[in-house]
Amino acid sequence: MEITVKTLPHNEQRYNTCGDYWIEKGIILVRVSDLKNEDYAFLIAIHEQIEAYLTFKRGIKEPDIMKFDIEFKGEGEPGDSKDAPYRKEHFFATTIERLLAAEIGVDWKDYSDAVDNIGV
Repeated sequence: MEITVKTLPHNEQRYNTCGDYWIEKGIILVRVSDLKNEDYAFLIAIHEQIEAYLTFKRGIKEPDIMKFDIEFKGEGEPGDSKDAPYRKEHFFATTIERLLAAEIGVDWKDYSDAVDNIGV
């Protein structure tokens, strides 16, 4: 298994998201928007890796996930929606992300605010 994680300027993401993943030539590629905070980047990267692996294992196709995300018009993150094809995987990844945030001393509200406001 190979996973690569890169941080990049937010405007270089494939669409308006702080974390993105896809599989190319058998490699899980993860892209994280630069929030100028290594802890935040780490948390996003972990979330994306967990979600990517679980969706892959469960046969949820990345193009379906990206399509849902791009078309999403509701409140909050697309993965929180009851209609998200990867809702269960997203919630599990968020649970681990929250545990890690507490372990490394990241305030969840400050982190969430930074993530929510990145595309604004």
